Amino acid sequence: MATKTAADITDSADRIVICGGGIIAAAIAYYLSLRGQRAIIVERCAIANAASGKAGGFLAGRWGDDSVTEQLHRKSLELHELLAKELGVTSFRRIDAVNMSNGSRNDADANYLAKFPWLDRNVGKISLLDSETAQVTPRELTEKLVQAATEKGADVIIGNVTGVVFSPDEPESDRHVEAVTVDGQPFPCAKVIIAMGPWSCLAEDWFSCPIPMEGVHSTSVIFQAKDTADSSLISSPAALFCAGDDNDCHLEVYPRPNGDVYICGIGGNDYLNSKQIKELSPEKVEANPSRVVAAEKSFGEICSIADCKVDIAQACLRPCPPDALPLLGQMPRTNNAYIASGHNCWGILWAPVTGMAISELILDGQAACVDLKPFDPSRFVAKDKLVRRKRRGRHLRNDEVENSGRPQQDMGARREAQQLEQRSWPVERTASGKEQHALELRAQDPLRRAGSRVLTPGV
Repeated sequence: MATKTAADITDSADRIVICGGGIIAAAIAYYLSLRGQRAIIVERCAIANAASGKAGGFLAGRWGDDSVTEQLHRKSLELHELLAKELGVTSFRRIDAVNMSNGSRNDADANYLAKFPWLDRNVGKISLLDSETAQVTPRELTEKLVQAATEKGADVIIGNVTGVVFSPDEPESDRHVEAVTVDGQPFPCAKVIIAMGPWSCLAEDWFSCPIPMEGVHSTSVIFQAKDTADSSLISSPAALFCAGDDNDCHLEVYPRPNGDVYICGIGGNDYLNSKQIKELSPEKVEANPSRVVAAEKSFGEICSIADCKVDIAQACLRPCPPDALPLLGQMPRTNNAYIASGHNCWGILWAPVTGMAISELILDGQAACVDLKPFDPSRFVAKDKLVRRKRRGRHLRNDEVENSGRPQQDMGARREAQQLEQRSWPVERTASGKEQHALELRAQDPLRRAGSRVLTPGV
């Protein structure tokens, strides 16, 4: 898609500027374009350059039920399906989510083995987790959102945003951003939206406002489609969540419609604080080689596709505020600045509803599609507020219980728990709404009683 420089745009003072070029920025630009607003995306490298080009794209509409994120999950999955039709997103499809425990093929249900012939090695017991999930390839959706927005007049600028310029003589409680600083030069704007993923924390220095953010560095791999690939990868897909193994992996396996196999949940996550994020450029987020080897070993134990070795090894940094809830709304003490960030592992799922809600907030004064109050960025302004840290990742149905009756926790989850306990945050540990809902679903539905464990996937 065509890109411009800041010097090419002469009417930016009357337009909305979006800082960031990932799926959140793309969705905001798209929904603004449907309302006649020609937004300007400012991205330092390329569209979908970071997590939006490297994420798995798993979509679960019910995994936030009975929590404040339920509305985000449910509404956004509906929007994904609509966008797939409107934009011609070929990678979107409905798939089942299944859980696989450790064991041998003798433990596996013959019906599941027949349904998923690509699982042709040491497969344990397979159980249904959710029949109402879906998937999309994030890069395709991000690029098509931007393409649709630019066709309606939006622009994409390649440039580095390093600050904002406030109008002079504005009261401290009601500041007005008159420009963003792009490549060292002021770039006028009518409104500005910060949507830079984990690097949104850079804006806390621009606005003198806390944007607490932890970056979770996660490696993922892709086995690209081969001419000899099993056609069942395309015809009989499933999002496969595996139990923890001896390689310190708890694989999440996503066969894609083009025959590629995307894998995350391969352990070895690193946790960066805001200072470390600010010092790290997106281009320097790289895969952990040891975890790539671990992924090949673990996947090779259940599928012969791994014999071909990994084609793409990559990593992304997912943004996680201390309460595991996104920052969606107006920046404190400003009248024309907004933020949309901190989506953790649900950035791809929540992108459409985020785009719609932020566009409504800006143009109508409040969001109509969802209630944004729980995600108000001002919740971190009070320095003496006790932040309740929630566990990251997709927290599936409660811990697996085997014959011994002891909860089994994989090594990756145990390591994360230990790292969490070493944090200096003044936090109060709580179970997430997602976990609580998982327990309730399992109690109601025997299909979900096969159990699983706390996951901390790639994205």
